[in-house]
Amino acid sequence: MNTTAQALPKKSFKIQMLAAREAAIIQSVNRLLAEKGFDAMTVDEVAAEVGIAKASLYKHFASKEELACAAMVAAMSKAQAFIQALPSDLAPMDKLKEVTRWTMTLKLQGLMPSLPSQNSSLRATLMGDPDYMDGLMDVSDALGGWIEEAQAQGHINKALPAVAVLYTLFARACDPVLEFLKMGEQHSDAQIIDLVMSTCFDGLSAR
Repeated sequence: MNTTAQALPKKSFKIQMLAAREAAIIQSVNRLLAEKGFDAMTVDEVAAEVGIAKASLYKHFASKEELACAAMVAAMSKAQAFIQALPSDLAPMDKLKEVTRWTMTLKLQGLMPSLPSQNSSLRATLMGDPDYMDGLMDVSDALGGWIEEAQAQGHINKALPAVAVLYTLFARACDPVLEFLKMGEQHSDAQIIDLVMSTCFDGLSAR
């Protein structure tokens, strides 16, 4: 009998159910944050959408801030996974474009939680959450490195501070232009993304 490789113990049914419920809660919070933003979202709405009592919801997350923080951590984890999955031989500028296009796609699909305002109570919770901060630093370092490489290659204006370019790309995740164009019903989602990608990376000057 091989004792060096032992099977991992199976999670109990109760633990599996709790994990599934928590995943459903985070998914609902993610959608509500994308649709309404943190300030307008309520705990009652989350509980009603998941189909549980508010008291049960508080067994998983102690506050509205913790609910939103969990959704933001999940969103950051998805961003990390997307970045890590990009081909290593892809040019830095193309990597930046792929990430930007991905975030805008999620935004149009209603799957990108709105970023908290500067004075939001959520901001303090996020800043104190190591999982969120580690994810944010990981994503920022990856994008920042690509920005500097693209500048060195002459694809991005070297006079622009890399951090200004980084924040410009981050802003595409909550760009209201996407919704305005979609409400106009004159363009498909793919066309809207192409239009915003063009203004973001090519600018407004006539070619």
